Amino acid sequence: MTTVDIPAGWPATEDQARAVQDELRERVVTDEPGPPPRTGHVTGVDVAYDDERDVVVAAAVVLDAASLTVVAEATAVGRVSFPYVPGLLAFREIPTVLAALEALPVPPGMVVCDGYGLAHPRRFGLASHLGVLTGLPTIGVAKNPFTFTYDDPGTPRGSASPLRADAEEVGRALRTRDAVKPVFVSVGHRVTLDNACAHTLALTPEFRLPETTRRADALCRRALREATA
Repeated sequence: MTTVDIPAGWPATEDQARAVQDELRERVVTDEPGPPPRTGHVTGVDVAYDDERDVVVAAAVVLDAASLTVVAEATAVGRVSFPYVPGLLAFREIPTVLAALEALPVPPGMVVCDGYGLAHPRRFGLASHLGVLTGLPTIGVAKNPFTFTYDDPGTPRGSASPLRADAEEVGRALRTRDAVKPVFVSVGHRVTLDNACAHTLALTPEFRLPETTRRADALCRRALREATA
């Protein structure tokens, strides 16, 4: 497990964090298709906290995109680097997530975040932030729609409907299991929304959430228990 310090110059206030978002948001690439589903590697990242002990643990799990078998995994532990502020959660997570990705022994390929990309009040969630900093193609697959509205997709798996901020489509509600609550997919960086949805379906052969998210969640929870034992 890699140990991470809070980077020098890391934003300490909400105004500083929003200024960083404003600067980096201009670098998000939305006109590249991204890698085809079921090819190469796909990596899930997730984070677990113990706020009382000021500990955050990140996990990165690389899967073979065709078979969904685990190729490699890595974890990192550090201090919580920013207070809890809705819309600025990436600043609590980015340092340890970057460290976990850097500790991987193989290229991560496309990265799937348990959260948001463009489906974010400032159009710059964790998936976009991580994509811009690493240059990797990234998508966000969230469990809820945050502040956005959507019409319920059709009942069958694969049905989708726009996730909207007024008239703007910021992502999609995507049904990954018949008659089960949808997930909420958004572009992070260097992937189209159509391709992000295709990847999400390829990563959900059995369960509502992508295998990337399920594996990374289990790993970071286990690593947090070990780090705080």
